[in-house]
Amino acid sequence: MSKRPETLETITLAIELMRRIPRGRKISAAELYDQITKAGLQRTLRTIQRQLEMLTKHFDIEQDSSSKPYGYRWKPSAKGLALPILSEQESLLLMLAEQHLKSLIPASLMQSLDGFFTQARSNLTTPESAKLAREWMSKVRVVSTSQPLLAPAIKPGVFESVSNALYRNQWLKVEYKNSAGKTSAADVMPLGLAHQGPCLYLVCRYRGFDNERSLALHRMQTAEAMTLTFERPKDFNLQKYEEDGRFLFGEGKRIRLKFRISRDAGGHLLESPLSTDQKVLEIDDQYEITATVVDSAVLKRWLLSFGDEVSMVRRLRPVMAKSVVKPEAEGASVLEVKADT
Repeated sequence: MSKRPETLETITLAIELMRRIPRGRKISAAELYDQITKAGLQRTLRTIQRQLEMLTKHFDIEQDSSSKPYGYRWKPSAKGLALPILSEQESLLLMLAEQHLKSLIPASLMQSLDGFFTQARSNLTTPESAKLAREWMSKVRVVSTSQPLLAPAIKPGVFESVSNALYRNQWLKVEYKNSAGKTSAADVMPLGLAHQGPCLYLVCRYRGFDNERSLALHRMQTAEAMTLTFERPKDFNLQKYEEDGRFLFGEGKRIRLKFRISRDAGGHLLESPLSTDQKVLEIDDQYEITATVVDSAVLKRWLLSFGDEVSMVRRLRPVMAKSVVKPEAEGASVLEVKADT
């Protein structure tokens, strides 16, 4: 009876190893040990090596002992264990996830999933049966709504440290150079990661402060995850942080915005409204738009981008954060102020 848990652990480890052993290339015991550890299984390197020796005797897994470290892979003719586990649809999903979500997944988890990504690529590359799934990768795109920009370079090791510290709720020691070129060092509490356009931003709190700041990863000169952990603040919500316009260079203040825009330039606002309470009036060859929005620098730049197509911009009384104010309830006495554009 006492051996059952040990037997179950051995079987679990064997399955995890077989799922991570690739077909088209070799992987060392040390690499598998690293992946297994980052996936949350605590085993020694020697245990991994013993398991691999056992697997080569009972499965179509070959060991290359011509040089050290030894390499392991499924034999070319082997069906392998991973093939039935990853279906064609699952392989396609993994490829899309790797392509579009790799900057939003902790680096340690991405590394631990390397075997699955390798298997997914193999599933979509080799079999003729996967032709339609393989073609799908060239049939879909995520298209930018603004001028495309190349992603700024992030210094080696920064993303790995930031994402792993965020995942594990660890304090982060960073050296940061701001837009003015001033460099400073600080301990920060990582709370969220956002991909905005070509850039990645870390939402965090500086040690000793309870307000949030956004730090661009490409401006971090160094980043080091500390062993000290923290309890995630219950009063912080990343979704609310975004909804308050904090990524749009705003302070969370909501306003009732009113402006007129030509029909040609503003037709898309009838299909994609500014807000759920947006009101539209047709006046001659223009639309008069009234909506509750977050007051921000991005909003002002957006209005300016229409040039002469937008006129009579007004900013109504700020809306209280937790109140629902109907436009009709504001009344004609509400002071309208020209937006500072």
